[in-house]
Amino acid sequence: MKKKLIALAVAGALAAPVVASAQGTNVTIFGRVQAEYSLVDFSGSPSQGTLQDNSRSSRWGLHITEDLGNGLRANARLEMGLNAGSGSATTPREQWVGLSSAQWGDVKFGRVQSPFKDFAGGMTIDPFAYTTLQAGGSGGTMSAGANGLGSGANTFVNSAIRFDSATIEGFSFAAILMPGDANTLSPLQSGMLSGFLPGGLGSNGNTGGRNGEFDGQAAAKYHMDFMGMGMDIFGGYSRDNANQAQKAIGLKTEEVWRVGASWAFENFKLSGQYEDINNAIGSATCSSAAALVANPMDAPGSSTGQCNSAMNAGGDGNIWFAGAQYRLGNTTLVAQGGMTKAHAGGLNPAAGARKADSFTVGAIHNLSKRTSLFGGYQHVYVTNPTGGTNLDSLAPIYATGNRATYTIGVRHNF
Repeated sequence: MKKKLIALAVAGALAAPVVASAQGTNVTIFGRVQAEYSLVDFSGSPSQGTLQDNSRSSRWGLHITEDLGNGLRANARLEMGLNAGSGSATTPREQWVGLSSAQWGDVKFGRVQSPFKDFAGGMTIDPFAYTTLQAGGSGGTMSAGANGLGSGANTFVNSAIRFDSATIEGFSFAAILMPGDANTLSPLQSGMLSGFLPGGLGSNGNTGGRNGEFDGQAAAKYHMDFMGMGMDIFGGYSRDNANQAQKAIGLKTEEVWRVGASWAFENFKLSGQYEDINNAIGSATCSSAAALVANPMDAPGSSTGQCNSAMNAGGDGNIWFAGAQYRLGNTTLVAQGGMTKAHAGGLNPAAGARKADSFTVGAIHNLSKRTSLFGGYQHVYVTNPTGGTNLDSLAPIYATGNRATYTIGVRHNF
């Protein structure tokens, strides 16, 4: 009996410093596990059936908060992603530390998501985000650049400062700033060819100027409730400066403008956005998760992925998206689609124009607050699929033809 008491006393003494260091700090474990069976039919290629999580929705992490008093709070987030079904290694997602206040908003320092992804449009209006039916990348109706500035799945912005304002009279604002050497700080790999390429596959967030330039993005939105209706109007500007190596071969600073809106009444919701892209750098690529590439190191030209939202390298173009949702009990019915237009020219003057039209229909059924089933069909029509070349030699090639996708999946949040 005495031995047991001594053992308990020693264990308590060892645990005491851990408990003391946690006083006043709240740590929440969170995550998601998702798997889906997808059948992808490429024009002129055999069908590909997989049971995994190519969009990299699955993740786990820690969210840490501490009340500092006077309305100020310290926050931190450590998050890792994985591919359920394939056994792939974990990849870094959000990793930041910051401060927040109900009066002025939130500020974060580290590896963050861009406002174009989670604040103004992007994944906030795509109910199929992080599934095979997503609008970005292979879906081709939202930019999904591997530099982290678009709506690409599993993309983040390294070495960044992000600010989200408090909402005042319906208005709110978000912005990020990436100091000069961000694209040499990727946790997985740097851009290829000494900083020329954005290093999309693997790093998925490789922005910033190698030679001292500062990149940035800003977005604003307005929310209004009127007679049972809710409306959001949003817009933003994104700037990815060309570094000296990129300028030397003729690339210019990438600029992207976005505008959009959503309208909801009772069980019905409509959403849409338009993006105008100039001098594509990151927008000439897709993240591996947005292109639905199972293995980030698939050989160039692999038929396992597509990049239908990409522009010609250094070229211009535009993308629009529109969607409708109707909630029927625990089930949400979804219909959405749009178009990507990549203009001719750019870094390669002979690069031809390319167009990708798509539509998606499907449903999401909530079994509980944490568990849901989803499924549907997506079709992409590609005009002049070989009209351009990708910036990142490891990124999936442009579509070699039309693509049809059928999928059914299950997701659990914890």
